Parts: sequence; structure tokens; C-alpha cells
Amino acid sequence: MSRMEERIFNCEKELTLTVIGGKWKMIILWHLGKEGTKRFGELKTLIPGITQRMLVNQLRELEEDAIVHREVYPVVPPKVEYSLTEQGQTLMPILDSMYNWGKDYIKTQGIEKSVQILEGT
Repeated sequence: MSRMEERIFNCEKELTLTVIGGKWKMIILWHLGKEGTKRFGELKTLIPGITQRMLVNQLRELEEDAIVHREVYPVVPPKVEYSLTEQGQTLMPILDSMYNWGKDYIKTQGIEKSVQILEGT
């Protein structure tokens, strides 16, 4: 059963936030959407501060929600790659808008010197 089945949401925005919300999901989606397919270790390196367990959990939820595709290759050692599904790709304009909004917010609030943004995230 899907995480979304049998759930009650107040509105579509709440559903969207359930799918992409949290500290790490949007960052994972950003890297997969902007840089393409990544292996687990590559994602771990690109996202400072995320634990291995949290990355596994977030990727599993995104996969279950049909946003991320997980490809397992039958080789030794195991090779697993992650990419966005077609549904996941439709989130990129939203993430681009959020990125631009954040840049504009920092500028209009005059907080460029007091806010630290790690490049690439």
C-alpha cells in the first residue's frame, strides 16, 4: 500500500508538502534534477550533514511516491543508481522557483552577509 493511500489531506498543497517536504528531500531532488542520475555515495557526498540512514529513508519515500527511480544492477559489488521519474521531473520548475525566490529574498532583506548558503545545494 502506498504512503498516500487512505490518508486525508486538507488540500493539494498539503499533499505536495508531504511528498517533497522535510530537510533533505528537496536537496536530493535538486541534485538529481540538475545533475542527473547519481549513485548513493555521490548523493551522500553532495549533501553534507545527511546521515546514511536518513538518505536511505528519504530515497525510499521518494521512490515509493514515484518521484525517484532506483535502478539496481546485478553486479558485484552492488551498483544502485537513482534518477528522477517523469513525475519527479515535473517538480523541477517548482524547485527552480523556490531557488529563485530564496535568492531574491536574501537580496531584498539585505541579509547576504548574515546567511550562509553552501554552493551546489
